Amino acid sequence: MDLHSLKIFQSVAKMGSISQAARELQYAQSNITMKIQQLESDLQTTLFYRHNRGTALTDKGSMLLTYTEKIFDLIEETKNMMNDDQTPRGPLNIGSMETTAAVRLPVLFSKYHKGFPEVDLTLKTGSTEQNIQAVLQNELDGAFVAGPINHPDLIQKEVFEEELILITDTVHPPISSIEDIQTRTLLVFHAGCAYREKFELWLKQEKIIPNKIMEFGTLDGIIGCVAAGLGISMLPQSVIAKHEQDGLRQHSIPNQNGKVKTVFIYRKGKYAPASLMKFINMLSDEEELLDNERLI
Repeated sequence: MDLHSLKIFQSVAKMGSISQAARELQYAQSNITMKIQQLESDLQTTLFYRHNRGTALTDKGSMLLTYTEKIFDLIEETKNMMNDDQTPRGPLNIGSMETTAAVRLPVLFSKYHKGFPEVDLTLKTGSTEQNIQAVLQNELDGAFVAGPINHPDLIQKEVFEEELILITDTVHPPISSIEDIQTRTLLVFHAGCAYREKFELWLKQEKIIPNKIMEFGTLDGIIGCVAAGLGISMLPQSVIAKHEQDGLRQHSIPNQNGKVKTVFIYRKGKYAPASLMKFINMLSDEEELLDNERLI
């Protein structure tokens, strides 16, 4: 078993087809087949099921793919470590919830870019669950998610605390209890959104079943439809402050359901390049600044 064979195995596993892997790697299909057969012989196990549409991993094949990806991630990490002269440069991929990206990150990203112009900073928005998985799979260097996060492979750093509020259109009457919204349509992000999960947990605790739930992929979509009277949503107050003129009415909610921490997560035990460490240090500086402002 060698790295070349593992690379071929990984390609077949990802593509689900020996012929597609051959085209991607620019090898003869017979060579790909021979390498896979040789690998199966060396490991004394069957790695793929063959069928009319291509290939599918066996249980042993799935296990080997997991280890193969760890091997190549470790090789790439080693290269990065050896080539890192502690000058922040190169790609830095950061994930974030859309609400955090809209309100909290523009100033921070601008400051970072000015300080470290050789870093190719990229932002990808998604739900908390999507961002967690992307960090674990090394697709992101770090991400802003709703905390707390308890995972043995992740380090978390608290950066913000958000106050959550209910929002409705301006003609909606005051909300005195959660029963006042049980007949309203809930406008939420897709599954995996921490704010949605908190909203639904609150309703479940109060034994309230929502009349209807509508999912949206964008913040603007939720805010626009709430303002038009389509339903009700729960979002951070910092976000809604940016939309005070958009026909929204704010309603406070109980403290135990109205607070959520935003944390920055990154992989534990993985070499962190200078670009990521400078970003994390900047978060510490921003947090210290916020703490000082609270004391004034």
